[in-house]
Amino acid sequence: MRNGYLALTSIIIISILVLTISLSLEFSGFFARFNILDSEYKERSLALTDACADKALLKIVQNASYLGNETIIIGDNSCNILPIETLGNQKTIKTSAVYQNAASNIKVIINMTDFSIISWEELPEF
Repeated sequence: MRNGYLALTSIIIISILVLTISLSLEFSGFFARFNILDSEYKERSLALTDACADKALLKIVQNASYLGNETIIIGDNSCNILPIETLGNQKTIKTSAVYQNAASNIKVIINMTDFSIISWEELPEF
């Protein structure tokens, strides 16, 4: 009779362990899916800010007195070109975009003498 209770207790403990392990694996897969989705949203917001920066560069090359401060529509999405900052022969372009709550900010510094890019970086905020 004692062996029966020991076997029954062992089965209950093993069942609880298996259930716990399977639930934790299920939840980790569930949350991994959201991490991948967040990563995709961040890539899209970054692509939007890059597109705005490219558009601002094109406008500066076409017209050196371009001031920025506009919203660019790209498909169903948009990004913002903030006011262009000038310091000597350098211009600073700042762009931002939000896609599904994923925000990106890009700062580009260009040399106006030859339109070369001095720096292109993503910032957490402006």
